[in-house]
Amino acid sequence: MYKNFFGLRENPFNVNPDPRFLYLTPQTQEARDQLTYGIQDRKGFILLTGEAGTGKTTLINYLLDWLRHQKMPTAFIFNSHLSVNHLFDFILTDFGIPIDFRLKSNMLLQLNKWLIERFRAGETPVLIVDEAQGLSLELLEEIRLLLNLETASEKLLQIVLAGQPELEDKLKRPELRQLRQRITLRCNTAPLTLEESYGYIADRLRIGGATGDPIFASDAIEAVHLYSRGIPRVMNLLCEHALINAYVEQLNPVPARMVGEAARDFLLDEFPTVTTPSSFSNRINSNLTVMQSIFAEELVRPFTTEEASLHDRPHTTWPPAPAAFVVEEPALTV
Repeated sequence: MYKNFFGLRENPFNVNPDPRFLYLTPQTQEARDQLTYGIQDRKGFILLTGEAGTGKTTLINYLLDWLRHQKMPTAFIFNSHLSVNHLFDFILTDFGIPIDFRLKSNMLLQLNKWLIERFRAGETPVLIVDEAQGLSLELLEEIRLLLNLETASEKLLQIVLAGQPELEDKLKRPELRQLRQRITLRCNTAPLTLEESYGYIADRLRIGGATGDPIFASDAIEAVHLYSRGIPRVMNLLCEHALINAYVEQLNPVPARMVGEAARDFLLDEFPTVTTPSSFSNRINSNLTVMQSIFAEELVRPFTTEEASLHDRPHTTWPPAPAAFVVEEPALTV
């Protein structure tokens, strides 16, 4: 409803992981390059990790589009809570391998035969598993066994495991050391810096059709960055609802106040830890400087006569201990 008001063709802050909106920070670009290089060079096992909401799935969707354009067979698993049989069902179905239910226990053999055929045809099949931090130890062991599908010189199957930092913690377990040793490339996504947040919002608005004056005021972008802590998914949420709030009040550009209202609506208004200089942090630092100067002046101020006399007195406990409470016992009458 706000698109016409702000001169947009489409919603620029949709939370869906649309690969058209992939914003290439230096770290994201490095992760993209490592993924494409590792697959093309048949490295075998690649690990992609990052905090929730930092763009892993958007990057994976971009990778899937690239693989389709390269005509590489792909299998994409997005539900990590599977049994072993269901895992192979998903893999074979996504690769388009006919499943012979009479040989259901030999699905690994079917997959191996198909992979050899693809290798002879010069194709590179890729298995991508998203939300991999939810994989059971049993499933992770099955994935390790898939890495054994190889020729004397080449891996027949390229595997990308993507997940939150908990995946790294899980792979450190002693029972998964063999799988951990097979990782050939590691890449990750991360929260955006303030400068990257400016670029991220501007890029999304451009793709959404913005061509004129800035839609977000500068302090509004700083507020988005602070409340979201640089997490792109949360930035999308705040920007979307700030646009709605500003449209309701017919405000253009969007002021920081609209971002604050959106943050309160989604319980994000607890003041975040500031890691990037901004007008908000500058105000806090200014206040701290004033307080420090007051304390410094107080420390160097000469004692008054009364304070000096107190200072020269013998040391006593403060506050003073209460006097002993003495109970006089009545005299005994003989």
